Amino acid sequence: MSAIVPDVVPFASEAAAGGAAFVETPVPYDALVLASFGGPEGQEDVIPFLRNVTGGRGIPDERLEEVAVHYRHFGGVSPINQQNRELKSALEAELAHRGIDLPVYWGNRNWTPYLDDAFTAAVADGHSTLLVLATSAYSSYSSDRQYREDIARVMTENDLGSVATADKVRLFFDHPGFVQPFQEGVDEAVSRFVEQGIAASDIHVLFTTHSIPTADAERSGPRDVDWGEGGAYAAQHRAVAAHIIENLGVVTGGATVPWQLVFQSRSGPPSQPWLEPDINDVIATLPEAGAKAVVIVPLGFISDHMEVLWDLDTEALDSAKAVGLPAVRTATPGTHPAFVAGLVDLVVERLEGTPAAERPHATALGPWPDISRPGDCENVRLGFKPAAAGLAP
Repeated sequence: MSAIVPDVVPFASEAAAGGAAFVETPVPYDALVLASFGGPEGQEDVIPFLRNVTGGRGIPDERLEEVAVHYRHFGGVSPINQQNRELKSALEAELAHRGIDLPVYWGNRNWTPYLDDAFTAAVADGHSTLLVLATSAYSSYSSDRQYREDIARVMTENDLGSVATADKVRLFFDHPGFVQPFQEGVDEAVSRFVEQGIAASDIHVLFTTHSIPTADAERSGPRDVDWGEGGAYAAQHRAVAAHIIENLGVVTGGATVPWQLVFQSRSGPPSQPWLEPDINDVIATLPEAGAKAVVIVPLGFISDHMEVLWDLDTEALDSAKAVGLPAVRTATPGTHPAFVAGLVDLVVERLEGTPAAERPHATALGPWPDISRPGDCENVRLGFKPAAAGLAP
């Protein structure tokens, strides 16, 4: 008689509860929850939203107002909620096209509609086997573990653990559907500069993503792997960027295009180390490096939300203009057909229990596990909180 293996993954479906890295058993999910960050949709929402984002840090409203100016510049409206509505609709259309009967619920971490609303609505509608798709592709506390903590909190505080299970789709930083829109954007931008007579070697490509505290970055990803500087978070971005550059040969005739991973949107105190270099600092040095044009690739972002519209389309492009460099910012995946299809492919992986060996990935780092490994994406300041879709701590 075989021993009974206890459930080690909280709130998980039976197939995922044992803690194996990949769930290769089909799971009959009956609802999909689209989980996102959220954003204000009016001037009166801005400060309450920022209080939610910075909850527990004791940051006074006067300091929050320094960030609020970015939202107020756009009428107090973050584009992220509308973008999530569009993504939800696109997912529903793709699911229907494939004949997959899976209703989609949407909830946010920091603003309405909240994740609590999405989960409780799904359960009230009779669904009990939930699969969560977060709008974040990479390993870090805020983009991975915090969503898993959100799931655990919602399941606990709304007493859903006895009536429903909740799994989470794997991180998709190198899924071909996520990578393709970026590849197309870089190909187009570089080819346009080449057509204008700029040599490929004089076109500098900056792959940019959100900076995070260095201590958190070093704890991103499974702890039994030496990821190098910046942990799995930086390693994942570097791997995808390298893949895109390697596939630029058709556009450049084999010529090498200089590239670099840079960071943006730092928000911590000056005394706390965050990932560097900052994109604006790098742009200032490009003329000395011989650059004649710059391509800015928002590799860490799913859609054109505030960190793209303000930090890139305003500040970074202004930095390029200040040093006399022509610059273009490439598109985010948004609702690109390949991206939407890729997200549904990820859902199908879990519905069908696709073996890990058959899962598509564009870099040697993938496919990423379905179940997070112990200690993955620890937050140094907050420590470990209960988290779904992963092994403790």
